[in-house]
Amino acid sequence: MIPLWSKMAVFWNKMFLTIIVLLIVLFLDAVREVRKYSAVHVNEKAANVNTNAFDHIQMKLFRSQRNLYLSGFSLFLWLVLRRTVTLLTQLAKGMASHAALETQVNDATEAAKKYMAENERLQEALSEKGSSKKKESAEATDEKLKKEVEHLKAELQTTSDALHKANNEVTAVKKQSEGLKREYDHLMKEYERLQSSLNEAEDKKDQ
Repeated sequence: MIPLWSKMAVFWNKMFLTIIVLLIVLFLDAVREVRKYSAVHVNEKAANVNTNAFDHIQMKLFRSQRNLYLSGFSLFLWLVLRRTVTLLTQLAKGMASHAALETQVNDATEAAKKYMAENERLQEALSEKGSSKKKESAEATDEKLKKEVEHLKAELQTTSDALHKANNEVTAVKKQSEGLKREYDHLMKEYERLQSSLNEAEDKKDQ
């Protein structure tokens, strides 16, 4: 899943750059058209030309303004979508790190249990033989095993802390992603409402 998402992220970056350049060009062209027809609109109105020519200029101005709003909203929504995909990528990486840390914790726990079981088995075997020399050797072995167990416990604690930190990061990224999704839905509704209003106004103007 993660390698597939990485490949999609590479493709997404290329597509984003292409579309963002196209949207910026459309937005700048809409700004130019609005300024152009605004100046012509003022001049034609001041010159008191015939009604048909004035209505034609006014229609061109309205369409250029509509294109400006649409391209501006599209550009903004595309940037929001880009941010959402970035958060999803971070979330996927966090989940992969979380899974790796869980595996490390499980491995460390199993190793600690194994060493503790071996330590108990050696203690039982040495207590049955009762030889002083073997007892000394057993004590040394026991001390060594205790150190290893303590070392494994320390590693387990470190890994557990890292896992807890990763869990917190994943939770934070999820909250950010949910907030962006709500904001994106709200903006889409506003965008659809504005587009519907512009279409209705254009239809009335054409009539």
